[in-house]
Amino acid sequence: MRNWIKILLILLLFGCLALIRFFESELFFDPFIEFYKGNYQTATPPEIDVFLVTLNTLFRFLLNSIISLLILWIAFKKREVIKFSSFLFAIFGAILFIIFLYLLFNLNKVDYFLLFYVRRFLIQPVLILLLIPAFYYQQYLKKAD
Repeated sequence: MRNWIKILLILLLFGCLALIRFFESELFFDPFIEFYKGNYQTATPPEIDVFLVTLNTLFRFLLNSIISLLILWIAFKKREVIKFSSFLFAIFGAILFIIFLYLLFNLNKVDYFLLFYVRRFLIQPVLILLLIPAFYYQQYLKKAD
């Protein structure tokens, strides 16, 4: 694949990630979006349907993960990269979802800040920002040998 096509496809996929973020209120049921925009430390948490919030958060995590894996595939075209990245996404997601569910079922003011960050890591494609430079660096080291 030509480099300009690869770059265009990667930019298009990053655009998809940005659109997910831009239209998050319309695409996903998440009462915490408005809650965390205000002074959440003193506010009363919104009424939540734990099943709907969990389902929408899981869907968003999976959507971001699939797009991130597509970006990695286009950038590197290596099965090892996709296997390793898929494993990281699965472990990362499982651990954070367990913590997320615990915090949802035991919601109190002390944990608002922790819930904010756990939720943020689930709904934002943070891993792709770490994996791309890591794999490029690994590829650079292999070429240097």
